Parts: sequence; C-alpha cells; structure tokens
Amino acid sequence: MRQPACFPDDQEQGPVGPVYVRRIRVPVEAIDLNGHTNNLEYLRWMQEIALAHSAARGWTLERYRSLGATWVVRAHHIEYLRPTHAGDALLLLTWVEALGRRQSPRGYCFVRSHDLKPVVRARTQWVFVDAASGRPREIPDVFREDLQTVPDEATALAHLRNRV
Repeated sequence: MRQPACFPDDQEQGPVGPVYVRRIRVPVEAIDLNGHTNNLEYLRWMQEIALAHSAARGWTLERYRSLGATWVVRAHHIEYLRPTHAGDALLLLTWVEALGRRQSPRGYCFVRSHDLKPVVRARTQWVFVDAASGRPREIPDVFREDLQTVPDEATALAHLRNRV
C-alpha cells in the first residue's frame, strides 16, 4: 500500500507498548465541501494504520502472503466526535482489542495533538481468511504471540498519556 503524503516518515510514532500511534497533520486534500475532514479519510487512515501496526509487529503483507492468508473487514463502526480541519495535528491510535479463533476486533481513537481530546473513535471487526478461498481460517498461534491486546480505549489512551 502506498505511503500517503499526510503520513511523512519523520512524523511516524510507531508502537507505544501494544498501541500503535501515528502523528499526522490533516492535509488540504482531505477537506470536504463542509470545510472539515471527509469521513472517507478517517476510514482510509484506519486501514493504513492497521496495516502499519501489523507490519511494525513483523506481520508484513509478504508474511501474510507466505502463509496464504489475509485479513478482511466484516464491519466498521465510526463515531465522529469533533470536526477537524486542514492543518490540524492529530495522533491516530490503533490497537488489537482481542484475538478470537478467526476474528479480531481492532480499536481506533484519533485525538487532537494539543489536548488529546478524541475527534473520532472507531472499531473494525477483522476476519482472518485463506487468501485463495476467502474462507475464514484460524488465527495462527505465532500471530497471537507477536501482538498484545488492549481491552479498550481508556487503556489505549493511558498508554499514550504515559508516553507523551
């Protein structure tokens, strides 16, 4: 997946314990006709930081391909709490909430950098599938060993506050 202009490498935060954090500045291109960040941008950022978090833990796209497996989305839930605008500095947080047999919920919280107030909170239900058939398959034990879980947003934000 391409590295978008709004995620420059020098702004990368990376893992904060089991929470992955990325610092961005909302680009002008992300603004919609209402003058705030387009909802689709948040969804795109969610997918990109999920992939980056996985890769930071050693689970790159190549590693998934070598297993003949991938993740697909079953459902997204996004709650928009506050508008953001071009130039706003944000911290994008993501974490794995749990690891079921074949599914895993992932949490997200996007906060303003200057006061850590949430602007978006979200959750995605990911399903681990066989890449050839598209059928769900068991999440491998080695994956469970490489990713710690964080039960909720409050715990994820505590990791951030202890770091900032």
